[in-house]
Amino acid sequence: MTFVDSHCHLNYTGLAEQQQAVLDRARAAGVATMLTISTRESEWDDVIGIAEREADVWATVGIHPHEADQHAHIDTAKLVARAAHPRVVGIGETGLDYYYDKSDRARQQASFRAHIAAARDTGLPVIVHTRDADDDTAAILADEMGKGPYPGVIHCFTASGAFADIALELGFYISISGIVTFKNAQDLQRTAARLPIDRLLIETDAPFLAPVPHRGKTGEPAFVADTARFLAELRGLTTEALAAATATNFHRLFTKARVHGGPSMAAAS
Repeated sequence: MTFVDSHCHLNYTGLAEQQQAVLDRARAAGVATMLTISTRESEWDDVIGIAEREADVWATVGIHPHEADQHAHIDTAKLVARAAHPRVVGIGETGLDYYYDKSDRARQQASFRAHIAAARDTGLPVIVHTRDADDDTAAILADEMGKGPYPGVIHCFTASGAFADIALELGFYISISGIVTFKNAQDLQRTAARLPIDRLLIETDAPFLAPVPHRGKTGEPAFVADTARFLAELRGLTTEALAAATATNFHRLFTKARVHGGPSMAAAS
């Protein structure tokens, strides 16, 4: 039985200092694939470097909505150019965050659209962060889909069931994090229990959001197994079935990881 952590931040404080040990613990827990996500331009070389060194790690290029004000120079062309790297399999994370409003909302929206255009141009999935912005996120996703199809995933899903239905109708996958294991996450649990099994992913968002029974600790990719076990029980599945389905879904969505699977560039050189 193997798992895929579809969203983690291996370069972040809490993981970077013990990166090899973190990777070893993930592998020991059965995590066969990890996707390390960038949130600002200064991280791109770091996450790509990890993916070059580690055969079971892939990377993305993107700008988090919190960083949109500081990255007005990052346009679709820059994203497309960096996404040409063989270890880059996704665009993001990007999206809208109206909870913290760390960047101007119009700037967030413009950055979001630039990322979607990059996803459309490359065929790589866009990784969407949305918080307290369901209506605008849904409107932009739908408007951009009208310009031409593109693949994507709503990461660390915590939005409403209605938003989930809109995202699914647009063809998106939905990724569930350790939040689903929290006692106060009943609404999310109800939505997670009914999501189509062929659109479901699991993630840690490590070093954040460690699931029960690790809540309060630094999150790490190994903990995706705990989220998988909880979600499997919630849905009346075996953990093996849930792990297999979500791994299949990951490789169906992140097709570049499937096409370019095998030894990392570093190992092959």
